[in-house]
Amino acid sequence: QVQLVESGGGLVQTGDSLRLSCLASTRTFSSYGMGWFRQAPGKEREPVAVISWSGVGTAYADSVKGRFTISRDNAKNTVYLQMNSLKPEDTAVYYCAADFMGTPQNFDADYWGQGTQVTVSS
Repeated sequence: QVQLVESGGGLVQTGDSLRLSCLASTRTFSSYGMGWFRQAPGKEREPVAVISWSGVGTAYADSVKGRFTISRDNAKNTVYLQMNSLKPEDTAVYYCAADFMGTPQNFDADYWGQGTQVTVSS
């Protein structure tokens, strides 16, 4: 069982930046591909960014390319999502997910965090 705890959400203005963090409770963190997903009110949950278990491969939703960056620190069991140039349409609950040996090409979450709210005001 892997527990994921997100942090770093909040209320910001258009154009601001935020960094989300997700701490994983597992000794084999480096074996998990990690992803960030989001769900806006009235919409389905959608993928935002994924990083492979090795940290070499990444993938992003078209809507966030060039603005968001996913990274991981295996020594800290943590995955990050740096979000720059935030827009009101980025408002959503952001979820962290883990997939054993997951890659951006093949990611099927085994575990989910509880989510953190990001609100971008215009």
